[in-house]
Amino acid sequence: MSRLLRMFVLLAFVAACGGGNYSIPRNLNNACSILKQRPTYLKAMQRSQHKWGIPLHVQMATIHQESKFLGNARTPYKYVLGVIPMGRQSSAYGYSQALDGTWDDYRKETNSWGARRDDIYDATDFIGWYMAQSTEDLGISPLDASNQYLAYHEGRTGYARRSYRSKSWLTRISANVGAQSELYQQQLLSCT
Repeated sequence: MSRLLRMFVLLAFVAACGGGNYSIPRNLNNACSILKQRPTYLKAMQRSQHKWGIPLHVQMATIHQESKFLGNARTPYKYVLGVIPMGRQSSAYGYSQALDGTWDDYRKETNSWGARRDDIYDATDFIGWYMAQSTEDLGISPLDASNQYLAYHEGRTGYARRSYRSKSWLTRISANVGAQSELYQQQLLSCT
């Protein structure tokens, strides 16, 4: 085998092995099960909680809603005439489904230029950073997962304008996030 071919095969093998674990944990409604399957999630969320003051259960409920704990989650494609792909619905990506512009703001303000949205440590740090600002700017309690989620989804300006009031589907989802957060909070008492 030629040297060039061997190098190519080795490079392909390393590239195939180097990808992250982008599978969804089993039993998404059980915080203890998720953290048992993915111990790094607990470490990442604890670090974010310590730094930003946003509790684990609020972070978990947000990630559950945004990506179902799928690190490389993306929005669906838009289609013209039902068949011609015209790009994604938004630039949201990763565990936190952060948009490109908001992610850039986070990286700039926290001096985290190497941060990646598909890294659980960076994604939970982003959620903590964003929600801590919502607490400071809007007075939303760090424990109020429902309103934190509304501000997260609509942006702080949209939340302040109460843009969510005209979106019954969004208020229903934010109530679900609140309920998921309460469920996770109760479960975390017995497993962390």
